[in-house]
Amino acid sequence: MKLTFYKYQGTGNDFVMIDNRDGKFPKEDTELVAKLCDRRFGIGADGLILLEDDPETDFRMVYYNSDGNTSSMCGNGGRCLVAFAKSLELIQKDTTFMATDGLHYATIFDGGTVSLQMKDVNSIEITAEHVFLDTGSPHHVQMEENLKDFDVKTQGANIRYSDMYGKAGSNVNFVKQDSEDTFSVRTYERGVEDETLSCGTGATAVAIAMKVLEKTNSDTVNLNVEGGKLEVSFRENDEMFTDVFLKGPATFVFKGEIEI
Repeated sequence: MKLTFYKYQGTGNDFVMIDNRDGKFPKEDTELVAKLCDRRFGIGADGLILLEDDPETDFRMVYYNSDGNTSSMCGNGGRCLVAFAKSLELIQKDTTFMATDGLHYATIFDGGTVSLQMKDVNSIEITAEHVFLDTGSPHHVQMEENLKDFDVKTQGANIRYSDMYGKAGSNVNFVKQDSEDTFSVRTYERGVEDETLSCGTGATAVAIAMKVLEKTNSDTVNLNVEGGKLEVSFRENDEMFTDVFLKGPATFVFKGEIEI
């Protein structure tokens, strides 16, 4: 069977996109998903996303990590899926879609920038060493001054697999402050089990964590990730973060066919 796929990337976080409105993709075949995401023997990607019909919104997002397992929300993947939906002429500018963490609203602008509403955040754990919060996916956030030379893969894995987060684990973000409202971020992603060039839910977690830690007074935070620049905005009211938006580019890379 020949499978038509599309490749998209958002600040270097790359995804295999598949239009599965006909329901023909073998969704339970985790080995196939992992093979498609393999950078040596497949297409190569940080994750695979199915676009499916949804009875109440424009479409549904089904997200797999590169290890083949379904996962929690992916912010950059969601932004790329919005760009994919526009290319399929399912949407024009504004859209709503369903994901594993619920309903999302998004806007795509001329030039391919996508602003995606993330989930509200009202539970944040703060310790002397780190902040933990869930922005659609669980995220550990900690400051590191020497970010450029930091061993993200080794240290990220140590935290991800530590007793602190149990079997499920956590994504891990290392952060350095650049200015009052700008931070550099490097992220270790579970499921990929390595550093990625960008993580949307991670950037969102970092922005909120920096606000909670009073590293910034701004409600719009700029994130320098390894693959480019993202912007996160929010409203804070009595330790509740609402109207959380992740904004950045979503870029089509190529289209192809592969035998499965």
